[in-house]
Amino acid sequence: MNKLLMEENDRLQKQVSQLVHENSYFRQNTHNPSLPAKDTSCESVVTSGQQQLASQNPPRDASPAGLLSIAEETLAEFLSKATGTAVEWVQMPGMKPGPDSIGIIAISHGCAGVAARACGLVGLEPTRVAEIVKDRPSWFRECRAVDVMNVLPTANGGTIELLYMQLYAPTTLAPPRDFWLLRYTSVLEDGSLVVCERSLKSTQNGPSMPLVQHFVRAEMLPSGYLIRPCDGGGSIIHIVDHMDLEACSVPEVLRPLYESPKVLAQKTTMAALRQLKQIAQEVSQTNSSVNGWGRRPAALRALSQRLSRGFNEAVNGFTDEGWSVIGDTMDDVTITVNSSPDKLMGLNLTFSNGFAPVSSVVLCAKASMLLQNVPPAILLRFLREHRSEWADNNIDAYLAAAVKVGPCSARVGGFGGQVILPLAHTIEHEEFMEVIKLEGLGHSPEDAIVPRDIFLLQLCSGMDENAVGTCAELIFAPIDSSFADDAPLLPSGFRIIPLDSAKEVSSPNRTLDLASALEIGSAGTIKASTDQSGNSTCARSVMTIAFEFGIESHMQEHVASMARQYVRGIISSVQRVALALSPSHISSQVGLRTPLGTPEAQTLARWICQSYRCYMGVELLKSNSEGNESILKNLWHHTDAIICCSMKAMPVFTFANQAGLDMLETTLVALQDISLEKIFDDNGRKTLCSEFPQIMQQGFACLQGGICLSSMGRPVSYERAVAWKVLNEEENAHCICFVFINWSFV
Repeated sequence: MNKLLMEENDRLQKQVSQLVHENSYFRQNTHNPSLPAKDTSCESVVTSGQQQLASQNPPRDASPAGLLSIAEETLAEFLSKATGTAVEWVQMPGMKPGPDSIGIIAISHGCAGVAARACGLVGLEPTRVAEIVKDRPSWFRECRAVDVMNVLPTANGGTIELLYMQLYAPTTLAPPRDFWLLRYTSVLEDGSLVVCERSLKSTQNGPSMPLVQHFVRAEMLPSGYLIRPCDGGGSIIHIVDHMDLEACSVPEVLRPLYESPKVLAQKTTMAALRQLKQIAQEVSQTNSSVNGWGRRPAALRALSQRLSRGFNEAVNGFTDEGWSVIGDTMDDVTITVNSSPDKLMGLNLTFSNGFAPVSSVVLCAKASMLLQNVPPAILLRFLREHRSEWADNNIDAYLAAAVKVGPCSARVGGFGGQVILPLAHTIEHEEFMEVIKLEGLGHSPEDAIVPRDIFLLQLCSGMDENAVGTCAELIFAPIDSSFADDAPLLPSGFRIIPLDSAKEVSSPNRTLDLASALEIGSAGTIKASTDQSGNSTCARSVMTIAFEFGIESHMQEHVASMARQYVRGIISSVQRVALALSPSHISSQVGLRTPLGTPEAQTLARWICQSYRCYMGVELLKSNSEGNESILKNLWHHTDAIICCSMKAMPVFTFANQAGLDMLETTLVALQDISLEKIFDDNGRKTLCSEFPQIMQQGFACLQGGICLSSMGRPVSYERAVAWKVLNEEENAHCICFVFINWSFV
């Protein structure tokens, strides 16, 4: 395979060079015949010969000739990325080479936006490959819709399409994206099929698409698919994805999701290749296997898409689908409801067993939270295998109330009180589906005393700890005992997205801040965790939780309150589990047998407490423990948020105790990226500006209670705050320290 791909790469590079040379020659040696101003067909552009196609000044407007000019330019740029060096490519970290590899994956280094490239062999004909990759919603789970706004055929058998595409937001903390695209499908002289795309912008003078409310308009740079037929059947496909996702529109802590080519490769590029290989595998098995539930792979794939799409709809809550927010929009748990006929029709289908629909409203409770130092794959595996640690049996029964559940004889393995019924795995076991049987948790509508079983259709993905940048998901929905293909689904579940699994920390000077300390080590010392390459790392991820309920409209207020408390309870459970799974938790179990932290950290803790005592006349810490080790330990575990900032013109945070990190929803490393003014609202900034001179002259100031913001944009209330100068041994000001008393998320 490697030899074949090398030969293919060499051949295509020569072809690109030839095309570039020919294009340059035609531009220099041909005249620009006048073109009709209001031509309406692409055939009239191309049938008069190649001179018009390679005109010296090709039109750049919304006419067919103008669109064809943009399409040809897109084709040339795409080919230069797919087989050339227009982008500097580096090998995708963590990819395992070998015969079982999905393909050759590369990511961009130092280019505008983010880009990823893949090359692989698939056992499908080129036309079938093109058909699959064009159907983006079928394999790209974040793709909400692709609308073909216009189609223009060309004389060479190609097609120009104008597309409007929308992407779901992966979390409640970011807005969704949309694209206005030109897609060009054509056949090269050697028989290779090309599907290439790019965004249409105002600078091209082409057709425009108005901005859509609540969506951020992102840009797709020349991207696409080069599909070459292989002798004996099958195809070699080259994939390029190149995008600018407007990272500046999301909170700073989430920007790695939009600035990482590894994330793009995992979500988009490799997803397309996996879909092709999955379908090729199914096609090659003439006697397509049917599992114990009587489902073929294509049917199971459709079910997994429905689960994923339903969860994305719940997380995003688009108004054009009938969703509306109820209650306080600033609450930590958002409640939305949907009573649109389309949503209810999907939920309340009448089954062959005669079950009549009862629900009239779909209610969703959702929230997002920041996790630290716990791998998403490990946490998701725990949530899957230990459902009783976070789930409420009564809520499971309530979730299942919208569908009729009957007896089922299948039974394979299980965890505790739940029975696992495996359905199918995808390529590389990246994703699998199963049916969860929760025995005797519900009650039949006919007899409220007789217990009945509850069945959940469950989708699990991203549970490979070694996969780089993989999103981990656990999505489930109650199902009818008939398990019909058109069974109504109300998906709920969890999505955990890694943010910076390998962020290098630079500390040229060993200053007296704790920003170089990433975790409390197993021996009780604060130390920087390292990856296998020796780089300091900080594992952060964002978890999004969404639960849907089918309810009667008159129960809306009651269920909303119940759902809000339930999701808050799940958040508390997840935090407890994450703490137990975190490497830092080991230290608290082992005990503090060695000094806690570096000498610099202990010194800073002593300075903070001494300065507070000097200015305020009381102790900051209630404990009378002696020794730097005890002072730092007590400061770290203090229930109020204690945060230090530099004494620069634009103060930035340099240290926070555990409560301070929780309040800001950040880590000690990321703390350095947050400036003091960013966490205050307008009133808070005005108060700070008025009190700052007093802090510098008097040495301290007491601030009234108010509202500040976490790094993820969540409002945090505090009863009051105290600020004071931290003095070193020479009585010189080292930094300013704040303590936020009785803080809580609003």
